[in-house]
Amino acid sequence: MHWAERASLLWSRRRILMRVTAVSFAASLLIAFLMPKQYKSSASIMPPDQQSSGAMMLAALAGRSGGLGALEGLAGSMLGVHSTTALFENLLRSSTVSGHLIDRFDLQHLYRNRYRIDTAKHLARVTKITDDKKSGVITIEVEDRSPVRARDLVQAYLDELNKLVTQTNTSAAHRERVFIEERLRSVQADLERAQLDLSEFSSKNTTVNIGEQTRAMVDAGARVQAQLLLEQSGLQSLRQIYGDENVRIRETEARIASLQRQLEKMAGTSAPLPESSSDGELTGSDDKGELYPPLRQLPRLAVPYADLYRRVRVQEALYELLTQQYELARIEEAKDVPSVSVIDYPGVPEKKSFPPRLLLTLFLTTLAFSIVAAAILLRHGWSHIDPSDPRKMLAAEIHPVVRNRMRFALGRWRGDA
Repeated sequence: MHWAERASLLWSRRRILMRVTAVSFAASLLIAFLMPKQYKSSASIMPPDQQSSGAMMLAALAGRSGGLGALEGLAGSMLGVHSTTALFENLLRSSTVSGHLIDRFDLQHLYRNRYRIDTAKHLARVTKITDDKKSGVITIEVEDRSPVRARDLVQAYLDELNKLVTQTNTSAAHRERVFIEERLRSVQADLERAQLDLSEFSSKNTTVNIGEQTRAMVDAGARVQAQLLLEQSGLQSLRQIYGDENVRIRETEARIASLQRQLEKMAGTSAPLPESSSDGELTGSDDKGELYPPLRQLPRLAVPYADLYRRVRVQEALYELLTQQYELARIEEAKDVPSVSVIDYPGVPEKKSFPPRLLLTLFLTTLAFSIVAAAILLRHGWSHIDPSDPRKMLAAEIHPVVRNRMRFALGRWRGDA
């Protein structure tokens, strides 16, 4: 048929077309207003740039050269220009993140799904994650019937991404920090044990500082010995003048005896020290409350004291060194952990994103009009085909079979219902 004949045929059926258009317009308008509103909230994040300076220069050189498109792509693939962007997208689409969101918002009950896998698929359908190939900026969009819940879902994606990135950080700085932290605890325990051993040894043997105590004991012994020699020379002078029964001579002899006892006490004996235990503490020694150890025992006390003191100093130096390294490792770990930089934070959407009621109404109305017009033209064309045409004869044979099948299936369905 010529287009003018088709237009004339449709014009003759204009009342049917107008009624169908009016009914479809009203039905489309009703459907558009009955459909639930959907609100869309979005956020934009910028992954950290983990390229080295040389990689950035090579990528910039490849991008500046207009005829080196292959080199630009090769530089991007070899240097990992968008590796972090792809990593973040995979983390956002991971089942771990979706599972936490399902539990946090009770999406299985909200979406009315029996299985969690169906809920995860529904969440994936309402979530759109895209990235800009040039800048690497990732955009997260979530649609929901509630504008507040849409905003909260986007924020939950950001929170879960941060948590997952922190938990899965297995960089060299992190491993170094963990190792130093464990070693620091061990060294701290050894330092406390060494300090306790030294304090117990010093408390039992009255050794505070062997060097200072030796000098002090030598000085004190020299003074006592000098005073003893002075008293002895004075005693000889008194004996030449007075007799042995004189009071002054007896007083001088008593002072000389006291000074000799004091000097013997300060000098002590040269007997070996008692056996020491495994921690360096001397066993079997008597604690007489003396302020200083005997002078002759100081060289023997110096050996275990120096050993314990050296252990303390070594552990202190090791503890200080590990403490500095631990702080440096923490700083390096903080630099190495990829942090999510949020460009646009999610907000509560004010306008609906779906459905577009006007466009939906016009589309459904136009579709109904087109279907009815096509049916009129097909019916008219079919009626003018010769009954002896093979196509019409084949249709005449198929039509009753299909109709009987449909009636049988409809009757069986009604019986089961």
